[in-house]
Amino acid sequence: MLCGTTVIELARSGADISGVVSFHGALDSPKPEDGKNIRCRVLALHGADDPFVPAKDVAAFEDEMRLAKVDWQLLKFGGASTPFTEKAAGDDNSKGAPIMRKPTDVPGDMQRFFAEIFH
Repeated sequence: MLCGTTVIELARSGADISGVVSFHGALDSPKPEDGKNIRCRVLALHGADDPFVPAKDVAAFEDEMRLAKVDWQLLKFGGASTPFTEKAAGDDNSKGAPIMRKPTDVPGDMQRFFAEIFH
């Protein structure tokens, strides 16, 4: 979960970058007002059943992005928990359910995002 959180915090720092992609990161912010510092595009890929990221944190992230007028996307994968990119997670949602899409779709989401920002 830490890596996905790290890139969002990098964006919140105001770093001069084109974009960030967060895979199953925590979406909450210790300082939501830092959203105003984001100068890049944001793609967050999130397991909708992630027990570590409550619905209130997802809603707060969405509000933060909107208020800061960030160019952002949040893709929520139904039936998926924390490590939804890991096939070894199995189908026990307490350990992280698999994504309900072809495994190649998640990397494709990231590749399409990068193609848009680095055209």
